[in-house]
Amino acid sequence: MLPYECYVGGDAALGDQARAVRRAVFIEEQGVDETEEMDDKDDEATHVVVTDGDDPVATARFRFVDETTARIERVAVLESYRGEGLGVRVMDAAETTAREQGATSAFLHGQSRVEEFYEKLGYEAEGETFEEAGIPHVEMVKPLE
Repeated sequence: MLPYECYVGGDAALGDQARAVRRAVFIEEQGVDETEEMDDKDDEATHVVVTDGDDPVATARFRFVDETTARIERVAVLESYRGEGLGVRVMDAAETTAREQGATSAFLHGQSRVEEFYEKLGYEAEGETFEEAGIPHVEMVKPLE
């Protein structure tokens, strides 16, 4: 078992921790514009945050787009923590919680460079590659039943 703690919820403190990881990964590392990354969807999302002690190191969020479909977004792991299974851990927590809340399917816009990661989790690509925040992405779907 990994020595990290995983938290799921919609409270402000968890959202702040999630944004700290997203800032480091998407804005600082990948050059995504801050106004695009820090959108107005955090308040309606459920956040997943993995911590190392008091430090947030991985995150994801999900929102329902209809009664049974969850959109998983903003999946990020700090560079120094990659390769330790934390991406799998946040995805599992997001999917499990979404399923418990009634989701029967999930979709995401995954960066093309990590498409294989999502495929290993059971996601299948749908449609053509497109740009989001200046980065090639692909829409991927997975049944949660």
